[in-house]
Amino acid sequence: MRALTFLASRFVAGETAEEAADAVKKLNARGIKATLDCLGEECRSPEGAREAREEVFKLLRLIDERKLDSNVSVKLTQLGFNLDRKTAAEHLALILEEAGRRNNFVRVDMEGSAYTQDTLDCFREAFKTHKNVGIVIQAMLRRSKTDVSDLLKAGASVRLCKGAYKEPAGLAFPTKEEICASFDELAKLLLSSGGRHAIATHDDDRIEAALRHAAEKSIGKDRFEFQMLYGLRSKRWTELVELGCTVRVYVPYGTHWFPYFYRRLRERKENVLFVLRNLFA
Repeated sequence: MRALTFLASRFVAGETAEEAADAVKKLNARGIKATLDCLGEECRSPEGAREAREEVFKLLRLIDERKLDSNVSVKLTQLGFNLDRKTAAEHLALILEEAGRRNNFVRVDMEGSAYTQDTLDCFREAFKTHKNVGIVIQAMLRRSKTDVSDLLKAGASVRLCKGAYKEPAGLAFPTKEEICASFDELAKLLLSSGGRHAIATHDDDRIEAALRHAAEKSIGKDRFEFQMLYGLRSKRWTELVELGCTVRVYVPYGTHWFPYFYRRLRERKENVLFVLRNLFA
């Protein structure tokens, strides 16, 4: 982790898959699950896309070898989606086949709004033949209620997050209050659907709203999970596990950490204060 700055090293679990696996092993010892992600997006060459696919294969092998309680997350542009949609979809299919052989699960991350529709289309095509894949929906986007409804009808597994990308007001809710209201509404839809979904937030009000809804509707805590980012709110992870909740931590690693880390500080100013508050949490 020598090349990581002090701040980034708090939120990125090293430069190699082995370092990330060590971090997951420690999380598992605390009763916390993980999803591993090799950082990278906007692939620049077909060779880079193939290398990204092989890295995911390596992760899946490592999870088995180390007996980790973890699945994997992938970004389509890391697989060359920005270069060639068809080839990226083929890479994803191969990853899902490998994950299926290993009884594992793959979450397709959502990127900026320029990719939202194409990402959903690619996911739906993959989901026709591979049920071990899920998708991410960003509550900040105005379209997300319709997307969630469509995904629930298809029986898909959804991770709900607020969204970390800066988007135009025409596509996204511009205020924190509107985003939170959207998040709570979508969380209720997911929790009440009967499927197994992920509520990804560090916001205590959002967590409590989800727990209240689950209690009111007699939805078991084993029917959903909370997800948080590596390095943020470690004490809260333990508190939720002690309440009987399933907690999964998103564990990123790799040398391409700067866009991941910088985006969270640049695009939404409240993230700067949030990160600083959590440095010693």
